[in-house]
Amino acid sequence: MSGLFDLTGKVAIITGSTKGIGKSIAEEYAKAGAKVVISSRKADACQQVADELRAQGFDALPVACHVGDKAQLQNLVDETLAAFGRIDVLVCNAATNPVYGPTHKVSDEAFDKIMGTNVKGTFWLCNMVIPHMIEHSGGSIVLLSSIAGLRASANIGVYGMSKAAEAALARNLSLEWGPQGIRVNSIAPGLIRTDFAQALLEDPDRLRKVEEKLPLRRVGEPVDIAGVALFLASSASAYVTGQTIVADGGDTIA
Repeated sequence: MSGLFDLTGKVAIITGSTKGIGKSIAEEYAKAGAKVVISSRKADACQQVADELRAQGFDALPVACHVGDKAQLQNLVDETLAAFGRIDVLVCNAATNPVYGPTHKVSDEAFDKIMGTNVKGTFWLCNMVIPHMIEHSGGSIVLLSSIAGLRASANIGVYGMSKAAEAALARNLSLEWGPQGIRVNSIAPGLIRTDFAQALLEDPDRLRKVEEKLPLRRVGEPVDIAGVALFLASSASAYVTGQTIVADGGDTIA
């Protein structure tokens, strides 16, 4: 592997990393040499993924955390520092979308849950981690946005708003902390083969119609996003900050 993509000696926290995109990112970071912190709401799921990585000879720490809970986020940071002594990379992947339909039908409770988990939790965790990155002369933060944050949607509008906010957060944090060596970027995935898209994936006719419209003619795989996340965490992207990288198979250009 090129040294540009080497994460040896780096410590990476990846939220929502027990399945889908987050798990794939953790796997690729571990293969690149990073010590990875596996985190999601369920302790048993975190332990299972960490055990899988350890069985392959990688260094993985399981820490259960609900990203909408500030105390649990602080514990995630504290446990990482206690185990590894530093934090070099943060990937904010965990998110929620409990509603599907037009925005006027979204309850206050659902709105607060989406914004609290996807935006406020990300905001909290970044601010907790950045001071520790500065102690080691910098770091990289990767926020998972979405193409839903780039265009309107009849069914996931509030989720899209939260993802647009995460991209804006990446821009602002990169401006504020760039002088201290902190790079912050976001990734905007398109349709990826995860639980989030399960209803579509299980409908062959709908899936075929969607794929026919995509320039690459296929739904994305979690590793497609993990590759972008590896680039953003590594020195290969040393001069990239404040950007939103779209990885959607060409969906937004078609």
